[in-house]
Amino acid sequence: MAQIPLSQILTAATLLARAAQWNAARDLLHSTQVTADEESELKLALAELAVDQDFAQRTTHSPAALEALAEAVAARPDPTLEWDLAMLQLRTTYFAKLFAAATTPDGLDREAEDLQTAAPDDVRRAAVTFYRGLIADHFLSNPEGAVKHYTDSLSLCEATGDTLQASYAHRHLGDHAHLAGDLPLARAHTERSTELRQQAGHLPGTLAQQVILATLAQSEGRPEAARAIATETNRWARQLDLTYVVAQTEALMREA
Repeated sequence: MAQIPLSQILTAATLLARAAQWNAARDLLHSTQVTADEESELKLALAELAVDQDFAQRTTHSPAALEALAEAVAARPDPTLEWDLAMLQLRTTYFAKLFAAATTPDGLDREAEDLQTAAPDDVRRAAVTFYRGLIADHFLSNPEGAVKHYTDSLSLCEATGDTLQASYAHRHLGDHAHLAGDLPLARAHTERSTELRQQAGHLPGTLAQQVILATLAQSEGRPEAARAIATETNRWARQLDLTYVVAQTEALMREA
């Protein structure tokens, strides 16, 4: 029987998830036999997959996956894995509040700040710094603070070479430029975010960026372009059951 290193299987599962094939990625991970030392790494991959799918499709895989990861962490304590678990829990809480249209962070900003301080490396620090920006934007009514966090996250991403995480900072910096009326800067950030997601093979993320490109076209006085982008993006999103993209593009198709 061929023996495939776990690292290669995790890479394959990540690429499947980026292509919106979450169930195939989960089946691959569940079919993988690992050693006791690798168990935590596999459970982390399953938890990351669950959190991403729950956000994209409004599914409910996260609780069980996070519980399994927590059990693995308790069995074999590791500071970095504990940080990863806490970050996934923060993301899950943030998504729940966002979907419920919550208006207060209820300590989420402090949790993110603590994770930022305790981050074991700059890749992880960039991720949580970005989430501090989201929390400032959506729960603290602090756009200036949000822009600083996004900018700091982008700087860290550029230093570490994490181009996919950089795409998230570009996306939200573009949103702020758009709100400020600087359409050329908004387009520069938005197009860069889109390109980085395309480069990474991140289909749901790319479609989310297409929504922003349609919105920009509308603001630039090009309603036909906005409608065309929204219509094709809506078609893709329906096939992948990306409910939030479907809703956003339907609104654009009516408005454009």
